[in-house]
Amino acid sequence: MTGTAEATAGTVAARADDVVKTYGSGDTLVDALRGVSIEFGAGEFTAIMGPSGSGKSTLMHCLAGLDTVTSGQVTIGDIGLAGLSDNEMTRLRRDRIGFVFQAFNLVPTLTARENITLPLDIAGRSVDQEWYDAVVDRLGLRDRLDHRPSELSGGQQQRVACARALVGRPDIVFGDEPTGNLDSRSSGEVLSILRAAVDEFGQTVVIVTHDPRAASYADRVVFLADGQIVKELRRPSADDVFEVMKNLDVAAPSTTDDEAR
Repeated sequence: MTGTAEATAGTVAARADDVVKTYGSGDTLVDALRGVSIEFGAGEFTAIMGPSGSGKSTLMHCLAGLDTVTSGQVTIGDIGLAGLSDNEMTRLRRDRIGFVFQAFNLVPTLTARENITLPLDIAGRSVDQEWYDAVVDRLGLRDRLDHRPSELSGGQQQRVACARALVGRPDIVFGDEPTGNLDSRSSGEVLSILRAAVDEFGQTVVIVTHDPRAASYADRVVFLADGQIVKELRRPSADDVFEVMKNLDVAAPSTTDDEAR
């Protein structure tokens, strides 16, 4: 996988340029994102953290094309999201973006195999069998492919969701609290898989998490407060992340009013 890493070195998988996102109007106006600019390098694992209401999930949803920005620009690879039609946005999300959510979002009537290939089937794309086999085996799902979600543990269901996100070879995989519904063992398994997706498969992974342990798996941790990026850490320990979060949680209420003006 070294060649993949070298090929993606220096490439930007996603970028936000001076992104502003507001909700409501007048007295109910909320500034969720206030001029956020950030790049996500290809072949890198980034965790986004921040206190409740900091804008971290809003940023991910805007990056993934699940929400529109009020102003600014979001780019996936070389494609700007502004001005895309609904059909173009659907194709972009289907072909170039993978998703792993806190809720596994598996179709209960389909087997694990059918859930994994569902996005490709909908798109009318053939499955790259060699890649599919590599993903399935790395995720330890070979003997679970004929099981339906109700026959799988939470950790196994999330592994199926990871496989579904990876099998189409998207430019970038987004995870919104991907371990939020899992016990510590299953959480560690899923995080190891996402880490391996970067290290072994050359994928780009961006997750939103509140868990310092989850963030410690990342190459980079980006901290938001009041809709702005306030700090970054590289290759931090869980303790490093916890210390930053502790200070953000304390500081957030006192800075909100001043910065909102």
